[in-house]
Amino acid sequence: MIEQILSSTRDRMRKAIEVTVADLSSVRSGRATPGLVEQITVSAYGGSQTLKLMEMATITTTDAKTLVIAPFDPSQIRDIEKAILEANVGFTPVVDGEVIRITIPPLSEERRREYLKLAKAKLEAGRIMVRQVRHDALKELKRNEDEAGISEDQRNNGEKRVQELTDEMIAEIDRLGTKKETELMQV
Repeated sequence: MIEQILSSTRDRMRKAIEVTVADLSSVRSGRATPGLVEQITVSAYGGSQTLKLMEMATITTTDAKTLVIAPFDPSQIRDIEKAILEANVGFTPVVDGEVIRITIPPLSEERRREYLKLAKAKLEAGRIMVRQVRHDALKELKRNEDEAGISEDQRNNGEKRVQELTDEMIAEIDRLGTKKETELMQV
């Protein structure tokens, strides 16, 4: 019973970290990454469909400062260009034949600090998700002590293992934060 709770808790905490990683990838650094634009929504086919850019095109980087977007349907290139401009992410798309090129401008020191604050907020949200999973697991252990008849010692051992798992996941989030901070402050 306790092993099931721990396994479920580990899986849920992993998912929280995956969400945090995805959130962090949307925080712009001085480097070009597909995560900067892949979540932009595009009103395609005359407005009859709304799709995420990653569903409509291949997004690659040619160097540290350039993104190349190659639409699966070249007729949608103008809709994609319009969506990038309307998303107000600070990029100017340039249509180059059947691809769109975006050159990522360098960040000012002030902008880097703003993005660092944003990244820290996203990291804290990740920590909160992990702690919420811990809270749910502890409630489940308590409920099982009352209903399923696990002993108090087993519950205490389970709580200790849940806390160790929580500490491990929070440390992983902290490592992600350190890496992102280094990336953001790199000129």
